[in-house]
Amino acid sequence: MFYDPTFILVLPALFFAMYAQFKVNSTFNRYLRERSYAGLTGAQVARRILDDHGLQNVSVERTGGRLSDHYDPRDRTVRLSPDIYGGTSVAALGVAAHEVGHAVQHAHNYGPLGLRSNLFPIASIGSQMAFPLFMAGFIFSFDTLMLVGIWFFIAALAFQVVTLPVEFNASRRAVAFLDEGGYLNRAEVPKAKAVLNAAALTYVAATAVAATQLIRLLILRGQRRD
Repeated sequence: MFYDPTFILVLPALFFAMYAQFKVNSTFNRYLRERSYAGLTGAQVARRILDDHGLQNVSVERTGGRLSDHYDPRDRTVRLSPDIYGGTSVAALGVAAHEVGHAVQHAHNYGPLGLRSNLFPIASIGSQMAFPLFMAGFIFSFDTLMLVGIWFFIAALAFQVVTLPVEFNASRRAVAFLDEGGYLNRAEVPKAKAVLNAAALTYVAATAVAATQLIRLLILRGQRRD
């Protein structure tokens, strides 16, 4: 938004976020080079797990980009990036199973996933409008506008907080799928878990950054009102 002395509050969380990004990239790259013993691709594993859970109506598609994997509940599609879709690595299977975990959550009406979906529209607007509104209110000493910006930011933060149990639960499901289904052997399961844990760390870091930013906005509003 802009620099002021309160920005120092955010620095530890920003450093944490940079570490989390480094961790996920290094861990992913490490196990992307390690072929799983089963020799199946991420797409094949995703399809088999979905079928095992009676989710034949969920499709598996290839999408562009790197680490762009996601499950789209609107059209019930698991989309996997090239490294995951056609990859046979431990990392590929871990990520593919994680996205299937979201599809299973959706099928079982997992509460936090539904809450996150309901929060998404306002959180999306909030993430775009919070800072501009707060800045305008700060510059022109318009307290109501600052308060509206803060509430928009709270909505965006709430979305990130709710995302945490959704992601951790999907990762736990993924490890169970891979272990119980025999897609990874005993030595490979901890490696897939390491990939998923590193990815989850990025969500924790993003939440930490947002939380410290909210504290900063509240302090700035208090200073402006004084």
